[in-house]
Amino acid sequence: MAKRGYIVTGTDTDVGKTVFAAGLAAALNADYWKPAQAGTDGGTDSERVARLAPGVTVLPEAYCLATPCSPHEAARIDGVEIALERLALPQTDKMLVVEGAGGVLVPYRMDVLAADIFAHWGLPAILVARTALGTINHTLLSIEALRARGVAVAGVAFIGEEEPVAEQAIVEIGKVEHLGRLPILDPLDADGLARAFAVSIRTDMLA
Repeated sequence: MAKRGYIVTGTDTDVGKTVFAAGLAAALNADYWKPAQAGTDGGTDSERVARLAPGVTVLPEAYCLATPCSPHEAARIDGVEIALERLALPQTDKMLVVEGAGGVLVPYRMDVLAADIFAHWGLPAILVARTALGTINHTLLSIEALRARGVAVAGVAFIGEEEPVAEQAIVEIGKVEHLGRLPILDPLDADGLARAFAVSIRTDMLA
């Protein structure tokens, strides 16, 4: 079982977790694992990470569900029951980057939320947040939810245009490390992500 690594979670769906996780796994020479994929039309997050970080070992999902919604509902629609034992961290000799589905309190089952699983894994979490209106509230709530369950928050990584007022408020009020801000990349490819990550994200705080 992986003893070192990070959980990449977010304040919302489509906040930029997968792009950040790909960059992080490449930067740390870590393996990548998405425990539960919900939504396969257009490809999976694991496939996207494989394209954006071609040197990274992408471990197979425990659950790959067709419907793009919360894992508990996607599993119900697919006629699958999510067993917690299948969500145990996989064996690896490297660091492990684990990408959660959706936000911090997304249900994997009606009785188990994402943050509950994070607490069981015992890895620190990196919270990915947009630099958009509402980010202070969403990010601080997510930090509180993680800490309430005993999940260590390694820091917040921002995605988008610079918003120094919001970023400072989150860091000071949330008492959390600022890990940097990744701009929106267009085009988005492996080389561009690696360059942006090296310039923008404080990986020295995570090694």
